[in-house]
Amino acid sequence: MSISHSQDSVGPSFIDKTVIPVDKIEHAGSMSQEESAHSVGYHSHEDEPAWTGIREYCQDFFSEFFGTCVMILFGDGVVAQVSLSEQKKGDYQSISWGWGLAVMLGVYCSSKSGGHLNPAVTFCNCLFRGHPWRKLPVYALGQLLGAMAGAFIVYGTYYQAIDNMEGPGVRTVGGTTSTAGIFCTYPASFLTRTQMWWSEIVSSTILMFVIFAMADPKNGNARKLMPLGLFFLIFGIGACFGWQTGYAINLARDFGPRLVSYIVGYGHDVWSAGGYYFWIPMVAPFFGTAFGAFLYDIFMYTGKDSPVNTPWWGFKRLLQPRRNVWSNTYKAKQISSV
Repeated sequence: MSISHSQDSVGPSFIDKTVIPVDKIEHAGSMSQEESAHSVGYHSHEDEPAWTGIREYCQDFFSEFFGTCVMILFGDGVVAQVSLSEQKKGDYQSISWGWGLAVMLGVYCSSKSGGHLNPAVTFCNCLFRGHPWRKLPVYALGQLLGAMAGAFIVYGTYYQAIDNMEGPGVRTVGGTTSTAGIFCTYPASFLTRTQMWWSEIVSSTILMFVIFAMADPKNGNARKLMPLGLFFLIFGIGACFGWQTGYAINLARDFGPRLVSYIVGYGHDVWSAGGYYFWIPMVAPFFGTAFGAFLYDIFMYTGKDSPVNTPWWGFKRLLQPRRNVWSNTYKAKQISSV
């Protein structure tokens, strides 16, 4: 398989988001006149431009979009440099380091939304940490479109180098001079379908288990060092488990750039290569990250926000498809209305 298999996704929702103490919330609005008079930078909503409201309303989407875009710029960018220079400007380890850096910078850029950068990570935060389910499609769409934007930029930046490698206007998959691997993952030719699936499951499980460990206030508690921790986590996964399938571990990171490669002319082979491998990095990360999160919570996590720390490890919920059981915001609204 080509050296382009170095990627990753990720980015957790645990980057030191400021928590406001309950007593501060209860006394909100009780500021004295003197304190109010000295408030800095106060403006009425009437004075604000329309874009301010739009930006606030779409903050999570923009945050995940640009964070994922930055991740792809550095991630696909390092693969392009190594591949198109025929490894004269780097090697496989350069790709592992580059993807680690890509995720770290992407998470820094998207810390306002929690820096997920990965639909599977967002899904696990909804399932195990109370992240609002209604935000899942917003995050996922921002991540997918951000990944596509980053891939388009990388393609435009290296357009002539790709022509130099493959020939003007030639775009191929799976050959000795193919460049499709710059944008998405392709499995090693000797792998069976089961092994492809297993490779992605293992990498995704490691990813989520370590993210939850670093975010746990009673364990890793990485807080502002979370992006740095992710840097080494992604580098480690790439260096130790990345060769066989490229450790996509991220639907947005793999499907978005794959779709871009199809749009710019790589053809139907981007879908059919590896026995239609493309669906595995779309589906497997959800199973792997969910399993990794479950393993961490059942053996390590003591927080009451995890369904694992409820009767029957939370599986009882499967028999109760009701809003007051599954919604992560319903109970909060009920409490606030009392």
